Amino acid sequence: MQLDVVDILYLHRFDDNTPLQETFDALATLKHSGKIRYIGVSNFAAWQVMKAQAIAAKFEMQIDIVQPMYSLVKRQSEVEIFPACVDQGIELPPYSPLGGGLLTGKYAAGETGRLTVDPAYKARYDVEWMRNAAKGLSALAADLDVHPATLAVAWTMAHPARPKTIISGRSAAQLQPSVDALEFNMTAELYDRITALSVTPAPATDRLEEA
Repeated sequence: MQLDVVDILYLHRFDDNTPLQETFDALATLKHSGKIRYIGVSNFAAWQVMKAQAIAAKFEMQIDIVQPMYSLVKRQSEVEIFPACVDQGIELPPYSPLGGGLLTGKYAAGETGRLTVDPAYKARYDVEWMRNAAKGLSALAADLDVHPATLAVAWTMAHPARPKTIISGRSAAQLQPSVDALEFNMTAELYDRITALSVTPAPATDRLEEA
């Protein structure tokens, strides 16, 4: 990479085969020598984040950033990841706010993409209630004269945990609707309308009467 310092070094997945003590020993060497500034983890469960946080503390470090998958059709992070990060003061930059492109409305329009050619994405997002949520979002976007992607990204950013959503695109034109979410006025009423389009996950205790 030809860099002296890396701003954020992520552990992309939880590694069942390598003790976290060994991993953070290596990270501590890098951090304390000034080669990395912040430590992040991605695709960790909440218990894995907290386990890593406890071990990091032994090396006078902490988990600075957690990067979970999060969108209108992938809301599991709301259950424990978001509360854990708020409690620990960990930054939240979730990825895939467009649900692999599902929430842009392009698949309902008959276009192709990862969901039609990649078996992993098809298994992840080609679910009836998810497709219905995407259709509902597109219909609402049409009523508001805004792009569905703008609503999808703005909705993720409006969560009370205040995630700093990661956006991406193959071109400037494709990226623009997501960028527009930064200036979009997501009212509490609209947030609730969009939320109602998808399945709200049960609380961690599974006490539905307390949800």
